[in-house]
Amino acid sequence: MANTIRQERRILTDAEFETVAASHYPAICDMPREELVSLARRLREYHGKARDLTHHRRREQRGKAEPRGTTPAPSEAGTSRKKQVFAAALKRLNRQIARLDDLDRGPSQGEIARRALEMKRANQRRHHPSAGRSAGRGMQARPSTAPTLRTDPREIGRVSQFVRDAQLRRDG
Repeated sequence: MANTIRQERRILTDAEFETVAASHYPAICDMPREELVSLARRLREYHGKARDLTHHRRREQRGKAEPRGTTPAPSEAGTSRKKQVFAAALKRLNRQIARLDDLDRGPSQGEIARRALEMKRANQRRHHPSAGRSAGRGMQARPSTAPTLRTDPREIGRVSQFVRDAQLRRDG
């Protein structure tokens, strides 16, 4: 589930929140690519720190690791939520960086193909010369000389006597 900005402010420290707040909508659109990359680097550091702390606290609770302080570790739920907030911010930044890279890359393959099709259609012309003079009457239809079999409409869907007789004669 996505966290609201209000929840993020409650979960994170001031420095962490300023970094995450820069990854939200209106602020992220105004940043140049270099700032986005440096912001992503800071967020990765925060995310790694939260991940390591969560991992260590879970190990302490299971009894696999020694406590860091004099008291046992509290629940890792808060640091786990911090980690999720940082991951969501990183996802937003990576998407924005990819968008900027796509703009710098130039036209996509689909755009190139559409432009080529437009050019082809604009340059279409007939390459066939005219037929010139032709015979006066042209081609005439000739009736078929093959015998036609008329089937009684009542016999459609059934094997007619005529067909059965033909099969018997053929099979011998």
